[in-house]
Amino acid sequence: MTPPQLSFDPRPLTEPVDAASVRAFAAELRSRRTAGMSASTVIGIAVAVIAAVVMIPIFVSVVLALASFGGSPATAAIPLVLILLLLAAVGVMIWLSVRNAQATRYRLDRFARANGMSYEPKIVDPPLPGMIFSLGRARQSTDLIRGTRPRFVEFGNYQYTVQSGKNSTTYRWGYVAVKLDVPLPNIVLDAKGNNGFGSNLPASFQKAQRLSLEGDFDQHFTLYCPAGYERDALYLFTPDIMARFIDNAAQLDVEIVDDWLFLYTQRKVSTLDPATWAWLFGVVGALLTKFDQWARWRDDRLIAENPGATASAAPPNQALPFAPPAGLLTPPPGVAPQGRRLKRGGTWVPIIIVIGFIAFWIVSRII
Repeated sequence: MTPPQLSFDPRPLTEPVDAASVRAFAAELRSRRTAGMSASTVIGIAVAVIAAVVMIPIFVSVVLALASFGGSPATAAIPLVLILLLLAAVGVMIWLSVRNAQATRYRLDRFARANGMSYEPKIVDPPLPGMIFSLGRARQSTDLIRGTRPRFVEFGNYQYTVQSGKNSTTYRWGYVAVKLDVPLPNIVLDAKGNNGFGSNLPASFQKAQRLSLEGDFDQHFTLYCPAGYERDALYLFTPDIMARFIDNAAQLDVEIVDDWLFLYTQRKVSTLDPATWAWLFGVVGALLTKFDQWARWRDDRLIAENPGATASAAPPNQALPFAPPAGLLTPPPGVAPQGRRLKRGGTWVPIIIVIGFIAFWIVSRII
């Protein structure tokens, strides 16, 4: 079956935009945020106001002091003029940055509308179950493009900050989230094509959960599935589905968790680059028809937990009018607890570094 072709009109990404329309769209976005200004925005405004109140008297005091010691007010004013010029240059750069950001949001909104989708500028702490969405603090998705047909798909940029002592690091990802029909076991495909020194994923998994698949799939991905779910993974990743992932998503890490499929990359997904969107639309379009096969998967372990589960559903408090034939007992959609999350593995890198440092210190003391 030929995969469905998603509507793709890249022209709004690069077409000239009307400045007045950009300003009107920016005003509309500001009006949406008026009722719920974030704490970080309030803190930023407060810091700017306090800095201005504190710094302006200091500048005036410095000029007056230089004038009293240097004699010439014009000479004393030179540092102030230089500082004002510097502040003006910073202000111009900030203005240009804001204007470019507004134009980018306007273009992305027009691009979303042209392709039957919608645009959302930012969501704080998005409620998604993927591995990157529960890490760190200051979590936010930006420039989200969402579609609902033939199924819900969200393209977005994401960032979070991890504190380590006095230092903090901000990690940035691009992601595609696709809603599935039923919950599936937690499966991760670690793409080998985007790894550097080891995996680039923010989580590690126990090696016992690795599963080798047929063909050359293992050359492109390392697949992890919960222990005991190997046959289920083979049911989900048939040769035709493996071929789709190899041909279209070999540079993307993949996670199946609950009733979501996530594609991860350490570059922006929501961008003004038409080539990036053409690639991502092609990836999603190539996978969409294969997701229909996954809707038929059921976890047989739920039968043991719920022996009364059947393929047919009777109204509440009403018995089935017949006894289901033997062998047709089918669990409801869902995943048994042991398959819902992969078991995480520890990393040996910090331990190796500490051991190496101690060994070096001991050797240096002996020598």
